[in-house]
Amino acid sequence: MAETASAIAEDGVAKLSMRALAKRAGVSNAAPTYHFGDKSGLLTALATEGYDRLAEAMSGVDEGGGLIDRGVAYVEFALACPSHFTVMFQPRLLHDDDGELTAARQRAWAALSVGVATTRSGPDSDFGVAAWSLVHGYATLVLSGAVEPEDALRQARIVAGHLVEGADRSR
Repeated sequence: MAETASAIAEDGVAKLSMRALAKRAGVSNAAPTYHFGDKSGLLTALATEGYDRLAEAMSGVDEGGGLIDRGVAYVEFALACPSHFTVMFQPRLLHDDDGELTAARQRAWAALSVGVATTRSGPDSDFGVAAWSLVHGYATLVLSGAVEPEDALRQARIVAGHLVEGADRSR
């Protein structure tokens, strides 16, 4: 998966070629197709790995760490794994019905939901979507270069803090 992520970082997902990837990895031209089936299968495996890493990053937050810390972990993951992040949220490129992908997505959502529950005193799917939108949007803005902070994680903490402040005001 590291070669796939690297190739996407260099040339973009649209230019990813199974043949070029095989050459890059030093395997036969047929190896990627044999292992993943097609380009969508390869990207599905990369997205699954990404969701697992994202879930791990957010779950790795201290027990007392709430929504802000999980939001910062989300942004930190996106900045550390931009190729995974890009592919994860392009369902048209993936085998969206893949069971492992679905399970990995659910683990990532569950990890974010823990932070939501600590902020809202229980599950709240609308607030969860708002929290996800905020940190995802911020990460996307930084990755695209639309926002160029001196310290993206410090700013992510401030941005996520606005969501928590808003939750306090809406009670």
